Amino acid sequence: MKIRRVLATAVAAAVISPAVLLSAGPAFADGKPAASQTQNAKPTVEELRQAVERAQKEYDAAVVAVNDAITFLEKDMEADTYPTKAAVIETGNAAAAAAKARTEADQAVADARAKLDAATTEEDRAAAQTALDEAEKAAEEAADAQTAADTKATAARTAHDDARVAQTRKIGLLQKARDEAKEKLADAEKALADAEAAGEGEEDGGNGGDGEDGQDGEEPGGECVPEPRLTAAVTGLPDKIVGGTTQTFTLRITNGTAKTMDAVYPYVGVHAFDDKGLKELDSHLDLEWSTAANPAWRDADLMDASSLGSLASKASLDVKLRLKVDADVPSGQGAAFVTADYVNDDGSCGGYPDLDQYEFRILAKAGGGAGSPGKDDATGSKPGNVTGQGGASTTPVTASGGSGTGGGGGALARTGSSDALPTVGLAGGAALVLGAGAVLVARRRRTAADA
Repeated sequence: MKIRRVLATAVAAAVISPAVLLSAGPAFADGKPAASQTQNAKPTVEELRQAVERAQKEYDAAVVAVNDAITFLEKDMEADTYPTKAAVIETGNAAAAAAKARTEADQAVADARAKLDAATTEEDRAAAQTALDEAEKAAEEAADAQTAADTKATAARTAHDDARVAQTRKIGLLQKARDEAKEKLADAEKALADAEAAGEGEEDGGNGGDGEDGQDGEEPGGECVPEPRLTAAVTGLPDKIVGGTTQTFTLRITNGTAKTMDAVYPYVGVHAFDDKGLKELDSHLDLEWSTAANPAWRDADLMDASSLGSLASKASLDVKLRLKVDADVPSGQGAAFVTADYVNDDGSCGGYPDLDQYEFRILAKAGGGAGSPGKDDATGSKPGNVTGQGGASTTPVTASGGSGTGGGGGALARTGSSDALPTVGLAGGAALVLGAGAVLVARRRRTAADA
């Protein structure tokens, strides 16, 4: 596989004739191989590598989901603005104020009783008795108010505790899923290791390449090679985003190889079209990123990607992403495209050969004047609550215009609009993003060689 050559072909297909991408869909619509191909078929090394890649992504997503759920429990749910925590604070303050009012009312009763006892004339005793009666009535009302406030405070604390218990149970389920994904990954890695040790299923002299120019699996120059075990997985991107909102999600980069990668580069891009597929919406989208090492939010610029530093074997790095959507955006269809590559100190380089596509619907903001206010123009449904799904479904987009890495592929996923143009636009955007990545790989390799 010649990385730059294939990517250049994809870019040309997207720019010159987007219909090529559309017409390619039916050829991949049926991902089921013929029975004669599957019966007693022994998986090739390449198929086992793809299985490891899929298992690695599932495990990465599961790890991120567990970490996010724990952070949500320990930080987000204890923030003063979180609904149940805010209710605890509000009712607690009200209960404290009611308790103070009752204490003052009881003191007023004591003071009024003392004045009555000290009165020496009938007139003074009558006035003191009236004051005492009023103080006792106020004290009773204060006691009732304190009881009601305490009841509300107790209910709020119970609701918050219940929410924490529910989140704790969710964490337990996510941890179980993570452990199962880890076992699945270990099994896939063992199967691949066994096959490689036995020399099974190699089709092109051991590298799985096409053999052109005498360099199996490499582009001319011999350094950059496809590496499907360098994976990029997104979690927390909702499947619907309303105009005027900001969504935060996570990109996890994992080095599934047996060697350290000296410099790893993530690629992230967003692309969108309106429901008719005639208007590009990219100008309405603002994507930013940050890391634990550099928490300041920065624009996610595909042509100026920054290295995450070295990444050890079997290690992962998380990148936080923040997508801001303009309030005046019309409804449409969007997608986030992610991939990653690496450059070593010796000048060798490569990366994940496909681009994963995470689709989402864009809903016009209510009253925004674009499309049907507050509705999904494609479905007519109201936005309702837009929440993260812990990882939207993905469609890997290959540089040749197909999709998937498991051999069967499948047409590019289509959500919301029945019009084919948005999907073609998204596919073209994917190819352009891939082309940008290819340019960066070549540029970095030259820079490394000069250094």
